Amino acid sequence: MMEQKEKILAETNMPVATAKEELRWWAMSAVYNRSMKAKQMLDGWGVENFVPMKTVMRTYAGRKTRQRIPAISNLIFVRASEVRMQEVKERSRILQYLCMRQDGRNRRIIVPDDDMAAFQRVAGAEEEVLYFRPEEIDFERGDRVRIHGGDFDGVEGVFVKVQGKRNKMVVVTIPTLVSVATLTFAPELLEKI
Repeated sequence: MMEQKEKILAETNMPVATAKEELRWWAMSAVYNRSMKAKQMLDGWGVENFVPMKTVMRTYAGRKTRQRIPAISNLIFVRASEVRMQEVKERSRILQYLCMRQDGRNRRIIVPDDDMAAFQRVAGAEEEVLYFRPEEIDFERGDRVRIHGGDFDGVEGVFVKVQGKRNKMVVVTIPTLVSVATLTFAPELLEKI
């Protein structure tokens, strides 16, 4: 294995990235509802991150104001290499890895780049979106679709009827973690995959 890396280095004069140096999206928990503090800290360190946000109406001293707050308490996604994540974890006590049980072991949740890009496009939109836990949506009934046109052009998801909502929506999901539903789409904007 080492000989292969050295051979590639010799042929291309470029360093070979190891798995520990590969950038990944890590699902993290910012304990005690400190996702915005964690975001601010990561931004200061130059570490790419994403906190899904939503707009809410709050009343202060009898005046209503619109406010952007984290859509899912404690959730933050961090894009970094494994080595960089170790440095971040050593410097911060508020960030914890989100894990899932797999093969009898707890494994850190790493979100594939394509899934994260689609999730960011929908969750980062200024339009109203809805967030769901995986068990709140039945994906077996829906068809996989791709959106054409508008802010979500090219995003793939599942076309479903969400319980308690009159219309059907497109749902983009990060398996076992979170789903986000966009507003209703005209059928001519959707292509069945």
